Amino acid sequence: MKNDLILRVVAKLLIPFILLFALYVQFHGDFGPGGGFQAGVILAAGVIFYALIFGLSDARTVVPEPLVESMMAIGVLIYAGVGVAGLLMGGNYLDYFVLDHDAVHGEHRGIFWVEVGVATTVSGVMLKIFYMFADRSKVDEE
Repeated sequence: MKNDLILRVVAKLLIPFILLFALYVQFHGDFGPGGGFQAGVILAAGVIFYALIFGLSDARTVVPEPLVESMMAIGVLIYAGVGVAGLLMGGNYLDYFVLDHDAVHGEHRGIFWVEVGVATTVSGVMLKIFYMFADRSKVDEE
């Protein structure tokens, strides 16, 4: 695909909108369809689209494998951290209402951070699976 100029130009135009849509789904997931899982998959799909058009090595330069592996762990830590914060503030695990003086704001804040953790983990896992399958084709050629 490196010689297909039209595809490369269209990809450069579309990828920012794909990533922006992932952010939209993330931030508006509590008001409508969407949330962390969907946003994580859309974010990973944008990077996979980049890899298909510009090559796997370029994608690994933009989103290196150590970052992908860190994303998987950091997302779980964010999710668990919200639960631990609830415990430390006198509530139960993942009790959001204790995260703010106003219970409604506390729930909104807790759900938001849980969804951020889910999006981070899901995008990391999807990219890791893609990188592993992409590496498999190199092994088969040898």
